[in-house]
Amino acid sequence: MALLLHQATTGLYLLAAIASALAVGMASPRSARVGVGILAAGFATHTAAWLALHALPETPSLTSLPLAVSLMAWVGTGAYLLMLMFVRGSLLVMAVAPLAFAGAFFASVALPGAEPPAEGTDSLWSHLHVLLASSGLALVGLAAAAGLLYDVQHRAIKAKRRARLRLPLPPLEALDRVNTVALLTGFVLLTLGLLSGVAWVEAVEQRLWPGTLHANATLAAWAVYAVILAVRYGARLGAHQAALSSASGFALLLVAVVGVRVLA
Repeated sequence: MALLLHQATTGLYLLAAIASALAVGMASPRSARVGVGILAAGFATHTAAWLALHALPETPSLTSLPLAVSLMAWVGTGAYLLMLMFVRGSLLVMAVAPLAFAGAFFASVALPGAEPPAEGTDSLWSHLHVLLASSGLALVGLAAAAGLLYDVQHRAIKAKRRARLRLPLPPLEALDRVNTVALLTGFVLLTLGLLSGVAWVEAVEQRLWPGTLHANATLAAWAVYAVILAVRYGARLGAHQAALSSASGFALLLVAVVGVRVLA
């Protein structure tokens, strides 16, 4: 049942991505709203999939990559839908829906072959690490999506093409606010995820740092985000530059956290 629900979630997220693509191609605000509605249905199905998964006699560990990626997609989608209660940003679905689809698709394909939990992966620290790190990555992904849309809006205004844009793009101030809140919250969660990972390694291996490629790449990506935040709020980096930096930082973090682990 859990796998079927994950597959249904994947289908709904794909439909949301298609609807958002039509919204851009046809300059149709209604298609964007339809995409948001389908995305919300996908989120509800995704939630049911998580409940079904935890009702199994042997629940796979959260430390398995398919579940970690699925958690990122679920948290990111939920954060975006929550954001819509405060900020007009339905067009952001064009970035959120494809990312949600990619995460759910990977989980639905990889879950049947997921390995049983290894020793030490069912501890409190391991679950905290995955929950915090995955949630942090999802939120900085949302910040990156807002940053990319900010860049589109900024370039259109600078080139005096705003009159030609028939879609209701969110105001720059709203996009900057989403970028800022999601980035700060995501960085805090990533930091806590890093610290809980250190505590997990210490509890299992009696050392503070594993020294693996995945761990080192994650630490390097976290340091890049720390620099981005320090420059923005310490040196008063402009909103446009900060938006582009958050998008670039997310790409680096995604490679460090997921890409390196897949290739390892």
